Amino acid sequence: MNVPPKQFRHWSDPWFANGRFKLSLLLLALLALPAQLGRGAGLDCWLYCSRNLWVDKNIDDLEALFRRAANAGYTHALLADSKFAKLGDMDAHYFRNVERVKQLAAELHLEIVPALFPIGYSNDLLWHDPNLIEALPVRDAPFVVQDGVARLQPDQAVRIKGGDFSDLKQWDWKDDIVQPDGGAALIRDPKGQNARVVQKLRLTPFRQYHFSVRVRTQDFHGPPEVKLLAGNRALNHNYLGVKPTQDWTTHHVVFNSLENADANLYLGCWGGGTGSLWFDDAKLEEVGLLNLVRREGAPLSVHTTGGKELIEGRDFERVDDPHMGNRLWKGSYDIYHEPPIIKTSLPNGTRLRVSYYHAVTVYDDQAVMCPSEPKTVELLRDQAKRMHAAWGAKGYLMSHDEIRVWNWCDACQRRHLDAGALLADNVKTCIQILRDPAVAGPAVRLYVWSDMFDPQHNAHKDYYLVHGDLSGSWVGLDKEVTIVNWNFDKRSDSLKWFADRGNRQLIAGYYDAGPDQIRAWLESAKGVKGITGAMFTTWQNRYDDLERFAKVVSVFSPGN
Repeated sequence: MNVPPKQFRHWSDPWFANGRFKLSLLLLALLALPAQLGRGAGLDCWLYCSRNLWVDKNIDDLEALFRRAANAGYTHALLADSKFAKLGDMDAHYFRNVERVKQLAAELHLEIVPALFPIGYSNDLLWHDPNLIEALPVRDAPFVVQDGVARLQPDQAVRIKGGDFSDLKQWDWKDDIVQPDGGAALIRDPKGQNARVVQKLRLTPFRQYHFSVRVRTQDFHGPPEVKLLAGNRALNHNYLGVKPTQDWTTHHVVFNSLENADANLYLGCWGGGTGSLWFDDAKLEEVGLLNLVRREGAPLSVHTTGGKELIEGRDFERVDDPHMGNRLWKGSYDIYHEPPIIKTSLPNGTRLRVSYYHAVTVYDDQAVMCPSEPKTVELLRDQAKRMHAAWGAKGYLMSHDEIRVWNWCDACQRRHLDAGALLADNVKTCIQILRDPAVAGPAVRLYVWSDMFDPQHNAHKDYYLVHGDLSGSWVGLDKEVTIVNWNFDKRSDSLKWFADRGNRQLIAGYYDAGPDQIRAWLESAKGVKGITGAMFTTWQNRYDDLERFAKVVSVFSPGN
């Protein structure tokens, strides 16, 4: 065909008419492509959001957020809700809101990926049974019967020398900035310095201890802390909850000595700012049966000192701790309360040895579920079925994350698995549940947080209150599971680790630090195979940078 010169072409010419027809066909074909393919060879752009879907206002807010995300080029939304663990107790109103979210996402071509299986932050599932919490062992604690009650009578007394702080020289050492003040210990304007007093403690292994101290503050900037350190391990991991300005208030710490006969008690502040902080009346005592866990895999055992086993319900009344796991609602745990007692008709002076398991939490009430109790697997399967019935999603995120208490109770120990092998078995079980044709089926796309399967992150020994070595946890993951990688500090090594194992990866960035963080991630990801996307991840529900984040991600192509 002879093509007219450019300056003489007109839309009425037959040549153009034929060309317009072909162009129209091409445009229609492009419009028919899925939204994510419209991004070319670039990364999928994900959005993380956590919402209580029972509240109508939250659905309205979610609609506005999703519309912003879709306009900015986002393709997926990772959605979390504590009620995902309680779907059997949700009403019709909740499921109508679920349908609203699904219809909205379909309209916007935004794929919803719901989060489930909270192994690590398990409080939501523990709502079904607080006794399924992973528990630490107490062995052969001495009790003595008096007037129908058996109470703890420790083998050795433990006390704080100079607990009233009237003589700081009784402490083993202190930082110079800590000074006496009318019988209390005063820390004033540390301005970045460590300010601590330290005392060496002699403990009995596998016993439960309660430390209390009164604290006063005036415009103090920095968290006052109590730390029990034994070798490379900290025995406690909860915040004191001290306010910047408060009158004298008693704060509590409870810990298990585990294998340790010695520990160092640190009391003070690391890198504080300005203001004044006082400590007074420090006390340490051994306690018994506090936050007592009752389940088959966490047995209570009572013997006489002569070795005779006593039968619960015959030789002594059943022992329960009504406050265990019921601080605000089922699945929430407190640090200290009055522990239960053992009621018995045994003669006065009868000496007993009591072994049991107790709950322990980490930072802001984080509780970890025992992976080895059959009821745990039943709850995981039930959640998966209900979630898929509600969402019918193409993919789900398994929420294995920061598992800080693990492999201590009898249910775990009798399996004779190291911590990593135990986790590998658990995540493999979760994968099998979701791929079951009766649940989501073999074609379901699966995702998991990276940290507990990354030797550069948390998959190693001496991790919080984990018994054993978490190495080898990654064996439970097959190559079809996509890793949601958030190991920013060691991102290059971590990305290579999972890429070498053949897993695809989704980069979890931002973390309320600004879009520059994802730029650093993407720079490290250049040349790494299997990078499928990047996720705007906020724990503070801050979405000001939503569009800027998407622009940064949009210019990156896998293989750059």
